[in-house]
Amino acid sequence: MDRATIEPAIRIVLTEIHSNLNEAARIAKAAEACALAGSITEAVTVSMDIEQLIYEAGRLQDAASLLNRLSRE
Repeated sequence: MDRATIEPAIRIVLTEIHSNLNEAARIAKAAEACALAGSITEAVTVSMDIEQLIYEAGRLQDAASLLNRLSRE
């Protein structure tokens, strides 16, 4: 595949990974605040939203790696 076409796609994917992980960090901070305030149950409930974001970031990383490999063929 053409590197000139793939590089912008990889940049977009990496930007989305960054966005997902920033959102996960914000949620983790909120969960930590709940825990520090003594509401452990609420902290765990809030933190559960992190799982999907991390999963998506992982799949996006897989896509970026695949695109990078394809561009070298």
